Amino acid sequence: MIILENVILIPLLAGIVLFVVPEKLKGLKGFISLMVSAFTLYFSATLFFNEAIYGKIEITNLALDNFTNTSSLFDFSRNYLLFRVDHLSKLIVFFTGFFTFLITLYSLVFINKEKRFCHYYSYILLTLGTTNGVALVDNLVLFIVLWGFLGITLYKLIKGYDEESARAAKKTLILIGGADALMLAGIGLIWQNSGTLNISELAIPTNDALTTIAFLTLLIGSFTKAGAFPFHSWIPEFTKKAPAPSSAYLPASLDKLLGIYFMARLCNEMFVLNQWLTLIILIIGVSTIIIAVMMALIQHNYKKLLGYHAVSQVGYMVTGLGLGTTLGIIGGLFHMVNHALYKSGLFLAAGSVKKQTDKDDLDNLGGLSGKMPVTFITALIFALSISGIPPLNGFASKWIIYQGIIEFGREAGIANNLWMVWLALAVIGSALTLASFIKFISGIFLRKKKPELAAVKEAPLVMLVPMVIIALCCVGFGVLATSYVVPFFFEPIVGEASYIGQWSSVTVSILVLVSIVLGLIIYLLIASKKYRREESFIGGEKMQAFSSHAVSEFYDTIKMAPIFATIYRKAQANWFDLYHLSLEVLTWCNRLLSKPHNGILQNYALWLIAGLIIMLLFLT
Repeated sequence: MIILENVILIPLLAGIVLFVVPEKLKGLKGFISLMVSAFTLYFSATLFFNEAIYGKIEITNLALDNFTNTSSLFDFSRNYLLFRVDHLSKLIVFFTGFFTFLITLYSLVFINKEKRFCHYYSYILLTLGTTNGVALVDNLVLFIVLWGFLGITLYKLIKGYDEESARAAKKTLILIGGADALMLAGIGLIWQNSGTLNISELAIPTNDALTTIAFLTLLIGSFTKAGAFPFHSWIPEFTKKAPAPSSAYLPASLDKLLGIYFMARLCNEMFVLNQWLTLIILIIGVSTIIIAVMMALIQHNYKKLLGYHAVSQVGYMVTGLGLGTTLGIIGGLFHMVNHALYKSGLFLAAGSVKKQTDKDDLDNLGGLSGKMPVTFITALIFALSISGIPPLNGFASKWIIYQGIIEFGREAGIANNLWMVWLALAVIGSALTLASFIKFISGIFLRKKKPELAAVKEAPLVMLVPMVIIALCCVGFGVLATSYVVPFFFEPIVGEASYIGQWSSVTVSILVLVSIVLGLIIYLLIASKKYRREESFIGGEKMQAFSSHAVSEFYDTIKMAPIFATIYRKAQANWFDLYHLSLEVLTWCNRLLSKPHNGILQNYALWLIAGLIIMLLFLT
């Protein structure tokens, strides 16, 4: 099947070849990478729109078939080199190609003059080919090999150029690697339980301890990749220090696509969940929404703010898939794609601001809406989308998840009876998201202009084109959600959606447009009257020219509130950071075990004798 070769092997081979191209030819490497990503996007789209390509595909159907008759190695490998094409894998491959092309285009300017980003384009292409492989492979052995390789490319794309970035890269690698090790244990348990490692042949009931452990170990791998609480702590640090295209490419888009893709396989195909596991997943989902958005509210660094929102939005996807209903799964998958759109757009907009100003703190920015109008408009669309404002795509997917929660509550069960809790927390999370993005947009683009930013100009055209395309997708996916997007992209995966009540995304869009037009008419009628405007003053001194609201302090009242103050202090002390807690435990164990090693020979002899006695007791 030549299309599978093109979406997997060609990017991998091109990425390897680019390693030998000198870094002084970075422009050439970028152009080659763009052409390869465009080539891969074309075949990804061909795969997506071709209904004839469907089902299991063995290695004998690929180009390596010529070697299988002469090599026993390939005969053995045939059991593992199995691929499967269905509507879900097609969706992931298509959007992987889409985001890779746009982010590579953006990188041509952003990365070109940055000397520290060595072999950047090689790792982009290797990530592209490996991601497509993960989405299409059917055997869990090959799956975990490709999944683990993505941890390496993730590590390399952050680039440890200083102590803090090196620490963030190491933390990312350890968390992802630790989760991958747990996944290996889960795969072993699956083999012991079912005797097969083919994803399409699994439907394991979680009715005993071993199958439940197998599910949880694989779910941890999915949550760590996607960034769900409490396995999320690598994402804010990654996004703070990594280049904007890397953040847009991995934590914002591809890692979310893969993490939620694997969760969909786990919850709705590989395992049959009991009600307690459903309850656990929903608790994790709504906890991720609230905890991460509360952390985003108090951030001063806008890249870290976006990082926490990359975590918070995962909660909606986890909640939707955890419901297990048709509307819930559609909403979760739809939100997965929507998040990849507006969050990658937000990181690209943040990258444009960073490149043009060399500042990443909200306190040092302001008034850029006139200097960078295209970046401002696209960032505003992305911010409204992630906040769930109609008629944009974020509202459409969140609304479907809300309906899925109501549908879920109609059935009997422990988790079902708590449907109002899941719904309330999801809605509150959306409101808090809007609050933090008021801070983001106001801090960067609005309020008083700073004199040191007077020379700032709009980002180059090559960087603007991907942002504009993604912004148009955010509008289109929202306006056409129920009439085209959901029926075309998601119903083939899950089944036909049956909405509660009368709801049409086109109707909502028309009503929003009418309200905006009426608002403008009323404003113009009122503005025709003359008003006198005066500058504010305090104690006779005019203050407008010297003062400006500090957006970074918008929500200090929340931070200092008695109910939240202690929690925030604990969070800043890494009490909720699984990586930090693990390090503390390991350090304590190291101190405990190092006490006997005091350099005295007699003590070593006593420990040796004690160990031999213990061994003899166990052997007898």
